[in-house]
Amino acid sequence: MNVIERIFGRPRCLVGVVHVEPLPGSPRWSGGIATVVERAVADATAYERAGFDGVIIENYGDAPFERGFAGRGAVAGLAAVGAAVRTAVSLPLGVNVLRNDALSAVAVAAAVGARFIRVNVHTGAAVGDQGIIEGDAASTLRAIAHDAPDLTVFADVLVKHAAPLASTTLEREACDASERGMAAALIVTGEATGAPAELEHVARIREALPSVPVLVGSGVMPDTVAGTLTVADGVIVGSAVMRGGAGHEVDKVLASAFAESARGDV
Repeated sequence: MNVIERIFGRPRCLVGVVHVEPLPGSPRWSGGIATVVERAVADATAYERAGFDGVIIENYGDAPFERGFAGRGAVAGLAAVGAAVRTAVSLPLGVNVLRNDALSAVAVAAAVGARFIRVNVHTGAAVGDQGIIEGDAASTLRAIAHDAPDLTVFADVLVKHAAPLASTTLEREACDASERGMAAALIVTGEATGAPAELEHVARIREALPSVPVLVGSGVMPDTVAGTLTVADGVIVGSAVMRGGAGHEVDKVLASAFAESARGDV
């Protein structure tokens, strides 16, 4: 049984992203954590009712993001959100602390009982709008061993909104994240939020690492999800099912239509 089946109970999965509104300490924070929590719970509930297999919370509203520690407000806020979501829905929960705060993601996950974390740069280094983002798989895996031994790492390969700092290949990045960084699953994205990923990249990673699950993490639409799931082990979806696009609330009708389009394949 691979990690996708172990966490989600099926060989291919649909994971819905909850774009959490601005948290304390971020530039757009306006006060009122109760409102932030309420919106996040509503989004997670919409995913569950639509038939998704899991949800992942991320501090999307905190942009512009720190490249390291996301801040005490982000950690406390995501813990509050995660605890409420974990109580409200029965779906497996993931955590992503943007831009690349894997240690805080581990802490939040341990506190709320999440099953996996997403790490944008798990190994190596990349250049993004935050500057140079460095992976630290060693610290992340040690924190997991200490705080949440059952937690799993889903690692991006050549993540969106960034470029690798050194000359490399897709296969080398994937192998480093999986074999040296011990990521249990890998994620392929397009160049930016909502941009489609190259399915050829999924196939290339599969050839290099046949036993490692690969998910597509951006740009999947209702009319492409079925085809995507013939190649990938899962999709991570946010902006395609949000009313008004990324950062907005999940539209129940769009989420249901998306799940319906994929239901025969997951």
